[in-house]
Amino acid sequence: MAFDAEIRDALIEQVRRFVNEKCVPAEAEVAENDEVPQSIVDEMKNLGLFGIAVPEEYGGLQLDMETECLVAFELGQTSPAFRSVAGTNIGIGSQALVLFGTEEQKTKWLPGVASGDLIASFALTEPEAGSDAAGLKTKAIRDGDHYVFNGTKRYITNANKADIFTVMARTDPDTPGAKGVSAFVVERDTPGVSVGVPEKKMGQQGAHICDVIFEDARVPASNMIGKEGEGFKVAMSVLDKGRLHISAVATGVSKRLIREMVNYAMERKQFGKPIMEHQMIQAMIADSQAETYAAECMIMDAARRRDAGEDVTLLASSTKLFATEACGRVADRAVQVFGGAGYVADYGIERFYRDVRIFRLYEGTSQIQQIIIARELARAAKTGKL
Repeated sequence: MAFDAEIRDALIEQVRRFVNEKCVPAEAEVAENDEVPQSIVDEMKNLGLFGIAVPEEYGGLQLDMETECLVAFELGQTSPAFRSVAGTNIGIGSQALVLFGTEEQKTKWLPGVASGDLIASFALTEPEAGSDAAGLKTKAIRDGDHYVFNGTKRYITNANKADIFTVMARTDPDTPGAKGVSAFVVERDTPGVSVGVPEKKMGQQGAHICDVIFEDARVPASNMIGKEGEGFKVAMSVLDKGRLHISAVATGVSKRLIREMVNYAMERKQFGKPIMEHQMIQAMIADSQAETYAAECMIMDAARRRDAGEDVTLLASSTKLFATEACGRVADRAVQVFGGAGYVADYGIERFYRDVRIFRLYEGTSQIQQIIIARELARAAKTGKL
């Protein structure tokens, strides 16, 4: 839904206050306890943050892509764990249902997703299938009115809290690659579905990833999303949108880090003056600002084009590649500007340095984005649209 400027500005300001007043003060606590406080989760529910991408008729806010990215800029200006609490409901956990689900499926699950009372997770990656998503081995074999699932998914965000999973599984074992893959909603309490313990990670404490194991789990055939064999199409459609969202979150982190750098550099003195007056410090901060501004412009352009109905696969991958790589460089410069203080935990800069590393991996690695960009350009050249 497209808001008028006044309502949209009020929404963004509300999210900004929530981030500054509730999330930022709790960052160290979340990192220490590896858990986002329930009081903050409840406030996210009250703000409607779990349902920003769910249609209004199912209880969501149905933000257009541009407004969603503006919200993500704000959510990015604190520890990414906070955004991750609602992240799978906003993006890849629910969007397959939004884009391809039947009316019955949407009515059954989306209201709970929008309210945050139902956590949705996206289960694609496997021990031997990550970037090569078409190589997944989890099987879903038809047996009457059900499909029988066997296999293991790995690194599944929010799996330990999820109530439903959007699962990609191979329904035709004899068809290799993407054509034999289908998408399903699998409920957590289905017999034969189990979730492993959260993995210990480099960063983003408070956000959890786990294995999801299927052992002869019987899933109703009515839970299939789209048609049999269309799972890869469903997954890729979801990822286009998710890549713009993650780009905005990463750019929000970059903005926070630039603010931290500038404030610290204006106070910290060396050689008799604030380090902000030293040209090499200025250069690192200036490069960070220029790259972040470029990423922001790319995100807004791609979001508006998606809202206009354009195919943004090329733009989404270009944006995700640039914005997340830029965020990594900004985080590295922030540690450098802070010097020794950036390496110790007191200032939180080293935490951000670790937190942002995953941005270049999930929703497709930087190398996968490069492959997609090259492929899309070749396709455009063949059709005379380059």
